[in-house]
Amino acid sequence: MMQETRIAIIGGTGLDSLDELHIEASHIVQTPYGSPSAVLQTGTLFNHPIIFLPRHGSEHQLPPHKINYRANIAALAKFNVEKILAVTAVGGIAENASPRSIVLPDQIIDYTYGREQTFYDGVDGRVEHIDFTNPFCPVVRQELIDAAKRSSLSISPLGVYGVTQGPRLETAAEIRRMEKDGCTIVGMTVMPEAALAREIGINYANCSIVVNWGAGIEDREITMQEIIENLAAAQSKFKELLKSWLLHQ
Repeated sequence: MMQETRIAIIGGTGLDSLDELHIEASHIVQTPYGSPSAVLQTGTLFNHPIIFLPRHGSEHQLPPHKINYRANIAALAKFNVEKILAVTAVGGIAENASPRSIVLPDQIIDYTYGREQTFYDGVDGRVEHIDFTNPFCPVVRQELIDAAKRSSLSISPLGVYGVTQGPRLETAAEIRRMEKDGCTIVGMTVMPEAALAREIGINYANCSIVVNWGAGIEDREITMQEIIENLAAAQSKFKELLKSWLLHQ
């Protein structure tokens, strides 16, 4: 395994691969929690060594509630990963989270259920209660904010990520409730991913690409075609942010 300081990128919906990634090796990794979503790819992205893992699998075959989050994070830990940038496609709730925008959330509200949430499940006789006041690494978040400034990219540097169970999208009433709760964006995969990274000691931050308005915000149906088009339109902005960030690591 490579010994450099490691950065991992976990790709979400629409980012099951990175065209700019020069793959040097693919690794089949086993963990005490089972297999990760896909083989881990090591290589260089914008001349920086990284590890890439598609969260939903190489063919986008895993729904959010069936992802083995523990195996994914444990597999990355085997490579001595120090920073994870988790990329997600989300719905916008707040006015500053319109489709095709980028949000770097600083907080989470978790609405999921039934997922394996922790490495400390008592099986090995250890239980720890991690501090999760600030669920995303402030250092990595600031690096991303600085990267956006260097590239003159307009992003939302704060936000609350509401995590729903999926795979269905939310009802209009659920989005109204989440808005009252203070959620800026809605997605399905940041938890338990962020908490597991904290437990295992990896600095974790999220970059969310807004691909649609939340249910009921506009008086029309949300379609996959809309989501795909908005994701494609925001790709260049995201990759410019990613390039600026990696060039200063």
